Amino acid sequence: MEKRLAVVLAAGKGTRMKSELYKVLHTINGISMVEHVLRAVQQSNVERIVTIVGHGAETVRDVLADQSEFALQEEQLGTGHAVLQAKDLLKDEEGSTLVICGDTPLFSAETLNQLFKFHEESNAKGTILTAIAEDPTGYGRVVRQSDKEVSRIVEQKDANEEEQAITEINTGTYVFNNKALFEALDKVGNENAQGEYYLPDVISIMKEAGDTVKAFTMDNFDEAIGVNDRIALAEATRLMTKRINEKHMRNGVTFINPTATYIEADVEIGQDTLIESGVSLKGNTKIGSHSTIGSNSEIISSTIADHVEIRQSVLEFANVEENVTVGPFAHLRAKSVLKEGAHIGNFVEVKNSVVGKNSKAGHLTYIGDADIGTDVNVGCGTVFVNYDGKNKFRSTIGNDVFIGSGSNIVAPVTVGDRAIIAAGSTVNSDVPEEALAIARSRQENKDKYWKRFKDKQNLED
Repeated sequence: MEKRLAVVLAAGKGTRMKSELYKVLHTINGISMVEHVLRAVQQSNVERIVTIVGHGAETVRDVLADQSEFALQEEQLGTGHAVLQAKDLLKDEEGSTLVICGDTPLFSAETLNQLFKFHEESNAKGTILTAIAEDPTGYGRVVRQSDKEVSRIVEQKDANEEEQAITEINTGTYVFNNKALFEALDKVGNENAQGEYYLPDVISIMKEAGDTVKAFTMDNFDEAIGVNDRIALAEATRLMTKRINEKHMRNGVTFINPTATYIEADVEIGQDTLIESGVSLKGNTKIGSHSTIGSNSEIISSTIADHVEIRQSVLEFANVEENVTVGPFAHLRAKSVLKEGAHIGNFVEVKNSVVGKNSKAGHLTYIGDADIGTDVNVGCGTVFVNYDGKNKFRSTIGNDVFIGSGSNIVAPVTVGDRAIIAAGSTVNSDVPEEALAIARSRQENKDKYWKRFKDKQNLED
């Protein structure tokens, strides 16, 4: 196999996006468009990647970091001019060079590998990746000779009526013999409607020199979609979501309604897990096997073990161990850890806390900055008071502790093993092991108070 190289075109700002964010950095299923492109390129056994940057150069460099080399296109003078900026880096290389746009996030590694293989086996100097479009408007047309060999590519704005009727379109993706590419680029002119240096003109130059130019027609036109505006961005997201969900289903995950489920590119899900309708799984989320993610749950960069049930809840950067149940309407915030068998129920919020094995907080509770031991019962309406207006403090709850309903645990405090907190208590001192803490004022009843209460109301009226 020949050495494989790649040039990724990512210099355009993308004015039709109407955005302060540069076009190739708009995200699809959790990562930028250009990252999708680089992942497909990397998986097609490319040894060197050069990304052409222009608008937002530093931002693009930061996003791609060590995934690519870079060349700067200071003026946007067309695709041919853009590729020429990689000449100093690649001109001496032997092999095949893929040229691909950074706003085509749906190309798969499989398609790129097929393109490389076709090019290598045909001994062509250039190979165009083409597709058949129902509506070719806006795309360059592939003009063939009577023997079906490629003659040239003509851009939409330069095409005559007959050429505009052609449905085989140029996807903007090519593989070239590397040295032949840069030799031809030096001969490209800008005598066209846009006054730009078109990369497709390389095809005509190679043909005129007697070189072999081929076209490889891909099966799935959808992969060729270029994203130039928000409408295309939404369509690309829809297609990417469909692709990702189908991948998980083939790997043994059950979806109740895949068209109403959003999963990002880096999410991992184990076999025999059930994903219900309206679920959003984002970031670096990892879900084990035999778990259930209930309708309308949102999980962001969290780790979920096997045999977990989550119902209508939000999890952010949380860690959930086996046999845990969460929800409905629970919220696990950053650095929340639920140990095996724990239960977090309806309208319970957990933040930066560890809830121990088999411990339970069933209702209307806030657990913040706390370490809770095993087999602890946290009663309804309990609040871990962790903030004094300036600093955060931490509470430690031992094993087998019973916290009565409506309690306030004012940090920093330590509650020993098997201690009991009486309902309605405000605990602001340590509680020894096996002690009962009662921290509430003695009840006082005022006889015949109703008349005074009503008289006061009348006066106020």
